[in-house]
Amino acid sequence: MADDPSKDKKPFDPTEPWRGMRDAYLDTWAKSMVEMVNTDAYAQATGAMLDSYLAVSAPFREALEKAMLKTLEQLAMPSRADVVSIAERMTNIEMRLDDLDAKLDAIQKAIASIGAATRSTPTRAPARKAPQRAAKVAHASPKKRGKK
Repeated sequence: MADDPSKDKKPFDPTEPWRGMRDAYLDTWAKSMVEMVNTDAYAQATGAMLDSYLAVSAPFREALEKAMLKTLEQLAMPSRADVVSIAERMTNIEMRLDDLDAKLDAIQKAIASIGAATRSTPTRAPARKAPQRAAKVAHASPKKRGKK
């Protein structure tokens, strides 16, 4: 049995030339768009368009924000500003707790090092002191209480 030479070739595809033209067109288009986008004129035009869009949409955005705040207030729900405020407070509390934890760790290490230092030095029996005599204290006699 001999090898069939038609198996080595790709089957005929009538759309292959169209695909080749499409790929060449897209590559050319992509290169020209990259060149156009990287110019100063394009950046200035885009900036002007965005500025005008923001200027026109600002009053609508502010009106929408006010309406949303009133709606949330009537529904007894927190606004975005309320949630951000709480998040900032929680972050502050977390930072303070971390600082306290670090300080407590430092205190614990200091206590441990002091304890290790006292255990490493030999202990001596305390010297005995002579007994002290109690000083005489004059006590005033209590006053008698009676009926007046």
